[in-house]
Amino acid sequence: MVSLAVQKLYGYAGRILEIDLTSKKATKVETPRELVRNFIGARGFGAKILWDRMKPGTDPLSPESVMVLTWSPLTGTTAQSFHKVYAMFKSPLTGSYFRSTGGGFFAAEAKFAGYDAIVITGRAEKPTYVWIRDDEVEFRDATRMWGTTVDGTVEMIREETEREARVLAIGPGGERLVKIACLVSDDYRTPGRGGSGAVWGAKNLKAIAVRGTKRPELFKPDEFGKLVREQVEVYKKSSLFDPFHRLGTNSIVYSFYTLGHHPTYNFKNTELENVEVWRPEVLEKYVMKHVGCFGCMIACGKKWKLTKGPFAGLYHDFPEYETHWSMGPTCGVTNLEAIQYANMLCDKYGIDTISAGNIVGFVMELYEKGIVTERELDGLRARWGDPDVLVELVRKIALREGVGNILAEGTVRAAEIIGRGAERYAMHSKGLELPAYDPRAAKAHGLSYATSNIGGSHMIGWNKYEILGMPERFDPLAVEGKGELCKRTQDQIAAYEAAGWCAFAELVQTAGYGSVEQTMDWIARALYAATGIEEFRDPRYIWLVGERVYNLERAFNVREGFTRKEDWLPERFLKEPFPRAPAKGQIFELEKLLDDYYAVRGWDLKTGIPTRRKLEELGLKDVADELEKLGKLPA
Repeated sequence: MVSLAVQKLYGYAGRILEIDLTSKKATKVETPRELVRNFIGARGFGAKILWDRMKPGTDPLSPESVMVLTWSPLTGTTAQSFHKVYAMFKSPLTGSYFRSTGGGFFAAEAKFAGYDAIVITGRAEKPTYVWIRDDEVEFRDATRMWGTTVDGTVEMIREETEREARVLAIGPGGERLVKIACLVSDDYRTPGRGGSGAVWGAKNLKAIAVRGTKRPELFKPDEFGKLVREQVEVYKKSSLFDPFHRLGTNSIVYSFYTLGHHPTYNFKNTELENVEVWRPEVLEKYVMKHVGCFGCMIACGKKWKLTKGPFAGLYHDFPEYETHWSMGPTCGVTNLEAIQYANMLCDKYGIDTISAGNIVGFVMELYEKGIVTERELDGLRARWGDPDVLVELVRKIALREGVGNILAEGTVRAAEIIGRGAERYAMHSKGLELPAYDPRAAKAHGLSYATSNIGGSHMIGWNKYEILGMPERFDPLAVEGKGELCKRTQDQIAAYEAAGWCAFAELVQTAGYGSVEQTMDWIARALYAATGIEEFRDPRYIWLVGERVYNLERAFNVREGFTRKEDWLPERFLKEPFPRAPAKGQIFELEKLLDDYYAVRGWDLKTGIPTRRKLEELGLKDVADELEKLGKLPA
């Protein structure tokens, strides 16, 4: 594809750690130069390694299943907001390729230990955690912590290892193979979606703990330092810095409701009473402390304290925008204390808040329609807005207790088990429960839901052009040109995530610069100063890597049998007009939007599969050859 300008891997740790849980063997391999120059890092590394290592048709919960943990070549440096952990795996919830990401300190510590990625395979014979201390890797018995919550697990591991150890763990949800279970860090940052926790649970892997003492060597440290200082100044002058610092993603809850991006009542989207509880001035009253991930001055994380009511005394992480929505408006709940408590349960038990809230809203609509009754819900009267029902169903899902055993399979499988027309009320794409934006109110954003390689995710193609109108504004209700806009955003985010950058930080920096081009130019200059790889100097190359990654992920799904028919959204969006302003009367024009999108992508219109021409244009000839060998490449 391209040539590497320098032989030494500056910026990178230079090694990948492979963990085989079956044999309890840890192998350190040199980070391949081809992987570096063609995929940069983080999401790029994960997509390529998963493509190479995961055989088609593999059960996500089998010992043969592979998970890849990765981070940025800038992780562990002074660069702001490049310190997230990316988890790539085949999802037990969707059966598709999956990428999930979370912040905190784990990725930086793993980089300090000397690794660019961790590849996990096999299944331990009994509950196990892995302790990484620089070059030393131990497989330790986790039997006594099996069944404990995430915080309890972290405390026990730190007692056995070091107080400063950083931990990524699963809770009871992952142990019970709840399909929406997630990985949770010691500071409650979660690679939250797609069932990553169930993958670890099936492998009997309770946690990975890491402590490192190394630091990455940079190609041009002085130049890199200047670029970081520039980044800090751009953050400071950005119009989005103060809102993100004061309230994190919660600064947008109320305003996004008024724009139609905060769906209510399982996406029926009728008016919600008492929505004023999400005004910023109300939410700020609960904030006790600002917390940030490693190397990030934005500090968008918050700690809440509840002082009255049935949940008084609770001190925990502030729910994010998506959690306030999933536990709130989609269930008709406006009790902030109950939402906070449900959020805490999800964190401690280790389940995804977005999917969990969706499932509760789904159940409440089924109850409203008479499809399920109190008898089937363990005596619960699942009425809209009931905070006690919200909390109890979240608990039942996490523990697979009673009806929770069915709901723990996710809305798609639960709807199949329940039957009686329940399927039409499951709000998902490719089996992944949808997040807090209605496709009818932002067409390119909705198109990304349908075409996302991981299913109904907002972060794969978060469309700032439609939703925030920045740095240039597009009419969110128009259909024309949305294929190009959707592709641009997906490739752009894939490029940022190959570089390992936080999506929220990108918004802050782009608002500070006033253009995407300046932001991408800064990333290119920073990557070059850190690594010395000549190709990284060109922003166009970073964009190219983003498109390469997105097409490789698509090819993974094609290999698993996905075609155009899986690029789908529920009937509610296609036939039921949006009921309130500003998108009143809108539906989602799926087929027309898909045709436009595939044409712009250079994919086959009939099947939605990348063509050989497109794959070879992106340097993925070997991928095209494999798809052709399997009879899955369009003629």
